[in-house]
This record gives sequence, structure tokens and C-alpha cells, in this order.
Amino acid sequence: MRVLFCTSEAVPFAKTGGLADVSGALPQALSAAGVDVRVVLPRYGTIALDGLERLGSVDVDVAGAVLSGTVYRGQMPRRHSPREGSGHTVEVWFVDRPEYFDRPELYGEGGRDYADSLARFAFFSRAVLQWTAAQRWRPDVIHCNDWQSALIPAVIAAGQAPAAATLLTVHNLAYQGLFPAAEFSLTGLPPSLFTMAAMEFWGQVNVLKGGIVFSTLLSTVSETYAEEIQTPEFGAGLDGVLRDRRSDLFGILNGVDYGVWDPSVDPLIPARYTRGDLRGKAECKRALQQAFGVQADGTVPLLGMVTRLVDQKGLDLVAAVIEDVLAAGAQLVLLGTGEPAYHQRFGDLAAALPQSFGVRLGFDNRLAHLIEAGADMFLMPSRYEPSGLNQLYSLRYGTVPIVRRTGGLADSIVDATPAALAGGTANGFVFVDYAPDALLDAIRRALETFRAPDTWRRIQKNGMRADFSWSASAQRYLVLYELAAMRPTQTAPDTRG
Repeated sequence: MRVLFCTSEAVPFAKTGGLADVSGALPQALSAAGVDVRVVLPRYGTIALDGLERLGSVDVDVAGAVLSGTVYRGQMPRRHSPREGSGHTVEVWFVDRPEYFDRPELYGEGGRDYADSLARFAFFSRAVLQWTAAQRWRPDVIHCNDWQSALIPAVIAAGQAPAAATLLTVHNLAYQGLFPAAEFSLTGLPPSLFTMAAMEFWGQVNVLKGGIVFSTLLSTVSETYAEEIQTPEFGAGLDGVLRDRRSDLFGILNGVDYGVWDPSVDPLIPARYTRGDLRGKAECKRALQQAFGVQADGTVPLLGMVTRLVDQKGLDLVAAVIEDVLAAGAQLVLLGTGEPAYHQRFGDLAAALPQSFGVRLGFDNRLAHLIEAGADMFLMPSRYEPSGLNQLYSLRYGTVPIVRRTGGLADSIVDATPAALAGGTANGFVFVDYAPDALLDAIRRALETFRAPDTWRRIQKNGMRADFSWSASAQRYLVLYELAAMRPTQTAPDTRG
């Protein structure tokens, strides 16, 4: 099985979010499962040419202008997991056009996408197809990820590239690649595809919609999210299109790279520990309290958050209950950046209550690892969460998640009810209603349980025992690849009437 994994970001080369973590880990797990996989992404300016091999050039027609690009080859650094052993070497192709990709950020600056985003990723998608068509190595399946590569299935369906099965994974349906109708020509697709049946969406171009319509199969990053996005509440206007393809839509929960996120091997924390010996976690808690300047007291329950400060992540709920949580005798440390209103709100509160609340605005990978290792509980009250990774990291670190029942959070966290505790499955605290009182109730239940050490240790160890390694998810993707490869290639209908 030959698979081309097409992505706009991948660890360790370029990252803005969870897609990069998936793109860095899943291909190696696929390779270990026997898949002949290659990864392709843009060569952003932050990716040095040193160590890359120039393979050749490619000329792409974008709205009547022929634009040249260069393709380089590199390798994904091998990862090592305590459970899965050393990873395999995966070849990576980089599509280079400095005019498009040598910029300060991957997608935009100042909270806005770059104005030529459609041209950038139309060029990337067509360059990938054109380059692949000229190689002796031809993929059985092209695995596309999010809107930045969702044009690929439409180009194939339009007969503008050699036939190949496609799988489109939607990591977050909220990001769809919406552009003015006047820019449709940048796609290079026939005007007959700018209709409600294909890529038109309320008078705009919707690149993700085209991928959903024309991809051989579809997946998203948890089983619950696959169901949620077929409803008006979570479908972001595409729920009807997704319901039309429900038989081709699958949910596969993201995995964890335990070579990076495991307290028994983590080099970024001050003390390592295991499920059988948690003494190092107490040392990590002291270091975390000192890092944020809150009171260094091991008996005080410490909540942690590593998140974007936006409504989607439930920060409006946190803002509503935080003073009650601190008044209940807990501490909270928060790492993240996002909306200025939250910067102001949390910054002011941290200044007023420095012994119990600490904030760092920005992102710091070492500090993110320390929060996972040193906090007693991890807070994820998301409005929606396609998969979520931090709750999975938290389980391995014995940091008990407090989450809302949505998306991947619903698929991975079992509420500490009396029945779940008796059955040995409880690994966190879950609330349902998106409301401050519901969040506060879940936190209070967690604080009460924290003061019962024996029960708390059972919950911690249940979580640390769980295995969300990428090898299990890779096997499920392999099944989808095999299913897609047996399907006939989608053909774009002539919708001109």
C-alpha cells in the first residue's frame, strides 16, 4: 500500500496546532505497520535547505499564469516510544516557492489569513499532483488533511490529474477555506464546479466542501465528532453535505506520541515517574508552583491549562467560575494566548491573586510539559473538541482531566461516577451542559475526590494505564486506505445543466 500523506504542517518542521502533531507521528506509525508512506508539505521559510536534497522542479498553472516550484527531499526524524520501540524512517517531500511560503507565519499574521491563501494552497495542491504524476512512485491513496489540501480530490475528480483514491481527514470543521467567488479561477477547476452541488457555499468558494464532496472517503479525529458534525449545532453549515456522505465518513481518535509525552522518559520535566512510583510527580508539582510564582504547597489542589484563549476552548466558562474555584482552595496555572479580552481578564486576576493563580501568555513547550507533569488536574471545558490531545497527555502523566462531554473528550474520558470507580474505568471528571454551573460542579467533585487520596490514586492509575498509542489508530487508517483503494475514483458531474 503506497500512501502520500499531504499536509500543511508537520512536527518537527512546522507547527501551529494539533495537525502538525498528527502529521509527525501518524506517518511513522503507518510505516511501522508496513505502509509505504511519504509525506509532502510546503517548504516554509523556517525549514532550512541544509540537509535537504533537491529533486527537481515543477511548473503549475494558476489562473493562467505558469508558476515554478522546486521539490526537495528530506526525512522525518525517527521517534522512539517506550511501548512501540524506534520508529521507521519516512521520506518527506517539500514543495518550495519562496513567494508563497517564505513568510513569517504559516497561514497569516495579526489574526488574519494571508490575502492570497487560496493561490498559495491551490499552487501547493496542484504541484503535489503534478510532481507525483511524473514519478515512478505512484500512490494508491492520497491522504489529504484539512482545507489546505482539500482541493486535491476535486482536481482528480475533474480529470485534471491521474486517478487516485483519496481520503480527506477533517481535523476541525470550523476552518473551511472560504474565499470570494471572484477567486474561483485560482483553483483551475471548470466553472461547472462552482455550484451548490460542489464548491459554492452562500456565494463563496468553499475548498473544504469540495474535498468533502469529491474525496473517496472521509474521516475525522474522533467517533463522537464524526456524529456531531452531521448536526446543525456542530456542522458549521456543512452538516447536510456530511449527512449525504455519512456512509463514507469515519471517526478515528488521534493517538499520542509516547516517545514525547510520557513521564518515564520525558527530558523536559525535573523528575521522571511511572504508574508504579509517583514520587517524581510531587517534585514536578513543586517546580510548577515555583515557575508560576504561586504558593508552593503540595497539599493544595493544582489545576493546569495549556490552551488557546478563545471561546471554543471554554474560556468564557473559566472566566465565569475562576474566582469561585480559587476561593474553594485550589490553584490554577494557565499557559496560552488568544483573544485580548482574555489576556486582560486573566492578567488582572493573576496580579490580584498571585498566590493562587498564575498566567503565562504565549507558548513554551518545556512549560507545557511541566504543566502536564506537575498539575493535579487538567482543565478542558471545550465548547467543541474534534479530538483533543492534552486530555490524552494528561492521562499518561497522572493528571486527572476535567472535561466537557464533546468530541474526542467524550471518547476518551470516563466520568468518576460510583459505578465507573467500582468498575475500574473512571479516569476523569465530565460535565455535559455548556454552562458555568456545570463546569463548577465538575471541578468541585474533583476537588472533593482529591481529598480522598486512595480514590484519587485509583483514578490516576486508571488513566496512566490507558494506551492511546498511534499504532492502534494507524491500523484503523490502514483499513480505510484499503477500502478507498478498492473504490472507483469520484468523477465530477457536469453541473451546467
